[in-house]
Amino acid sequence: MEFVNVIVDISHEKVDRVFQYRIPERLQGSLQAGMQVEIPFGRGNRPTKGYVVGFADKPDYPPEKIKELTGIVEGSVRAEAQLIALAAWMKERYGSTMNQALKTVLLVKQKTRQKQSRKLVRLIPAPQGEVLLREYERKHYRAKARLLAALLQEETLSYEKAVEELKVSASVIRGLAEQRVLRVESETSYRNPFAGHFVKKEQHVILNEEQRAAVEGIWAGYQQGIRKTCLLHGVTGSGKTEVYMELIARVVREGKQAVVLIPEIALTFQTVRRFHERFGDRVSVMHSRLSDGERYDQFLRAKEGDIDVIIGPRSALFVPFARIGMIIMDEEHESSYKSETVPRYHAREAAIFRAGMCEALVVLGSATPSVESYEYARTGVYGFYRLSRRVNDAALPEVSIVDLRKELREGNRSIFSRKLKEAMSERLQKGQQIMLFLNRRGLSGFVSCRSCGQAIKCPHCDVTLSLHNDGRLRCHYCGYEMRMPDACPACGSRYISGFRAGTQQIEREVRKLYPGAEVLRMDHDTTRTRESYEQILTAFGQGEADVLVGTQMIVKGHDFPNVTLVGVLAADLSLYATDYRASERTFQILTQAAGRAGRGEMQGEAVIQTYTPDHYSIRAAAEQDYEGFFRQEMIYRQMLLYPPAASMLGIYLSGPDEGFLIKCSEILGKMIRGRQAEGLTVIGPAAAVLSRKNDIYRRVIYLKHREEAVLLDMEKRLEQELEKDTVWQKIYIQFDHNPLNAY
Repeated sequence: MEFVNVIVDISHEKVDRVFQYRIPERLQGSLQAGMQVEIPFGRGNRPTKGYVVGFADKPDYPPEKIKELTGIVEGSVRAEAQLIALAAWMKERYGSTMNQALKTVLLVKQKTRQKQSRKLVRLIPAPQGEVLLREYERKHYRAKARLLAALLQEETLSYEKAVEELKVSASVIRGLAEQRVLRVESETSYRNPFAGHFVKKEQHVILNEEQRAAVEGIWAGYQQGIRKTCLLHGVTGSGKTEVYMELIARVVREGKQAVVLIPEIALTFQTVRRFHERFGDRVSVMHSRLSDGERYDQFLRAKEGDIDVIIGPRSALFVPFARIGMIIMDEEHESSYKSETVPRYHAREAAIFRAGMCEALVVLGSATPSVESYEYARTGVYGFYRLSRRVNDAALPEVSIVDLRKELREGNRSIFSRKLKEAMSERLQKGQQIMLFLNRRGLSGFVSCRSCGQAIKCPHCDVTLSLHNDGRLRCHYCGYEMRMPDACPACGSRYISGFRAGTQQIEREVRKLYPGAEVLRMDHDTTRTRESYEQILTAFGQGEADVLVGTQMIVKGHDFPNVTLVGVLAADLSLYATDYRASERTFQILTQAAGRAGRGEMQGEAVIQTYTPDHYSIRAAAEQDYEGFFRQEMIYRQMLLYPPAASMLGIYLSGPDEGFLIKCSEILGKMIRGRQAEGLTVIGPAAAVLSRKNDIYRRVIYLKHREEAVLLDMEKRLEQELEKDTVWQKIYIQFDHNPLNAY
């Protein structure tokens, strides 16, 4: 490479300007993406520092105008360089611009004024102060007397306390400072989103045999310099968090830092509490619901080494830690780890890349691992550790499957099956708690029969068809469509429609059935503020409610010892999403939901209500049988070439002119097919799941191939070709590797 692309200023939001420099012969082969370098900049060629973001064989400007790089900055900020290198990798891997990638990894774009705390310090000795106090009282200087009396009791006093509680004005304080009676001291303090919430506790955690084996196995490899990503597969309630904390404690003792990724903001409070009790104030959090000031302060604390552990959703991966030793990714199967905006990165892949740069170890944990991760662990790509039983040998919940077709035939049209009603009555009489889970994920207009349980599927892609407003059913992979039938094609029943119940309706029904029960609801509507998650979960955890009704956010990672019953009200909603991963997601969410029951000393029970009781994902979830589910699912993936049996590339096109967009998508489809890559499968173009949004039309094309490298090369060549013709600039094109959600 003869030329290097350098970004000059990463402190401002406008970071998309890249400057090109010639690499001097003495530095050939020495430069890497993310490295800090010195360059001559501007008309005066003033020495300036920048970061390497890429290389080129050919110049983008006339060669005579390109200046030469000055040198490499020694001892540069390692964390910042890592993030720049990570952005460069994301740009290449996920098909974004460098600007988009940098805006993703540089969490704080703008400095926020830091919080200042002030205190008043008495300067004069107590005897002198007593004399002065009597003088103030004699002259009726009441404010001065109140303040001086307080300072005689305490040598230092909070400035805010003096103003708010003693009713002393700033001018009085200023006057006493001028008389050298007191001094005002200021210090910068960090805004801590969990200040005062938790107290560090002395802990003597005793790991069971399986937990110790996992810790020692992972740690032995770490000490030997082995940085092989590990999968920790533990049943619900098996104590994965204790394994994480023991590993982190060892990493911290070696002077390293740890990142703990969690899939939902709803899990933050409980997770931070457990880590804070173990590690104290050296733990912090980073997520989107922090204020700008809190967010900036956590960024500074991380950069200055003031914290050892950061916890948060996928963006926490980008904190400027300089000494990362371990990255933990809890509930690694969750789709929220995949970004839905450009660059469409997966946190698992980004974590592994960043860990590689700083010689850190990635530990993935889940009771229901993603099919991809389990396949990598099974074939030896990842290290593999199991926790097969619950802590203290607590029993897994007893799970019952209720056939809603039978309930309907026998006259029960209620949201609740008879078995679930009986179980709820029993638990409420015993003073135990209940969680009712509405499996709304994937609710995208699928149509199913209430009599036989069949859903109407695409004959080509084996995913459900979506019902559109024009009364037609469409596949959002290949574009197949048909009209909405009046009766079930399988059994002829007229009980064929979509599902309409929501959490509010369920809450009303519970209150109607059990007037004396206290009910909380946790869904998108009740968790709009930052504090709402904490308030609802704390109230339920403290026994202030008998029943918690909610969506996916109530069944992920929470630990409520008094919950002995979980009711799943509509298992089929995720099963019939227009997505090839529907069976996997159904198994995962049902297993996780059932796992919320019986986590204390009492036996737990879960009731799964479904119209398809014989589906392998529902059966396997009821039996907590991951292996059985995995075997069935991989047969399906192999047959239809879905990941991890093959790789997949989504190409998303959008624009304001529907006709022009359709024409462009057809041209692009022909362009791809014309390349004749052996083994390549092309699906579409077709209308997207949401085919029109804010007057912007959307189309999709999907590519499948057994070799990921073929699709990566295809993407790169398509990008180069599309850049040559300005007509493609009239529409927006995105690439998505192994998409997790329908576009």
